[in-house]
Amino acid sequence: MPREWDATTYDALPLPHEQWGRRTLGRLAASGPRGDERVLDLGCGTGRDTAALLDLLPDGHVVAVDGSLRMLDRLRRRLAGRMDRVEAVHADITRGLPLREPVDAVVSVATLHWIPDHTAIFGEIARVLRPGGTFVAECGGLGNIAQVSAAVEDVLGAQPAVWHFAGVADTEQRLREAGFTDVDVALVPDPARLVAGDQLLTYLAVVVLGGQLERLPEDEHQAFVRAVAQRLPEPVVDYVRLTISARRGRSGAPGA
Repeated sequence: MPREWDATTYDALPLPHEQWGRRTLGRLAASGPRGDERVLDLGCGTGRDTAALLDLLPDGHVVAVDGSLRMLDRLRRRLAGRMDRVEAVHADITRGLPLREPVDAVVSVATLHWIPDHTAIFGEIARVLRPGGTFVAECGGLGNIAQVSAAVEDVLGAQPAVWHFAGVADTEQRLREAGFTDVDVALVPDPARLVAGDQLLTYLAVVVLGGQLERLPEDEHQAFVRAVAQRLPEPVVDYVRLTISARRGRSGAPGA
């Protein structure tokens, strides 16, 4: 099952996700949308990027999909008065995308690294995307949060994978095999500096380490997060982002 998030605290933090979203939507805008498209916001979270999509598409409609009910509740409050153009869908996206009709574009910000099987999710995105439609995304890529991961392993020992941080070549291949063309993939270092102390601890607990905290007793959470923070050389989350732009092949055939 998808995990729940502390959506209220998440929204109150200084999130680099905001600039990631702006850059990703900028790539969608560069593709020349008409303004009336139906767009899938895959892993919509609390709706920051959904709101920006509504601004970009004044006559469009957004299908906002997330696995967290708390995130979707926050989205509905954020977009109160605009929900006539939003379809909020609660779904475990590792099990497929439950869309009733195809979309003209797919946007995803800070989500795909939580999905272990990128071959499957790219196939699902191609399935729900109209031929010629645009797919733009960003997520953690190869080398993402390497220092944080090393600190976690130092505290807990070797752990089952929580994230899937893919590289450029394997992502390009998976996209082409799923039927995408005009594939443009890159790795972009983008470290986020935080304030040592409460801000760093809260950020790690709410944004980064949720997968590990789920596996620990609640009375060990605080000590674990502090132990990870103490092992970081500075109050920085060493992000490396995988950026994706691609177009669904018009014939639907791989590489078409």
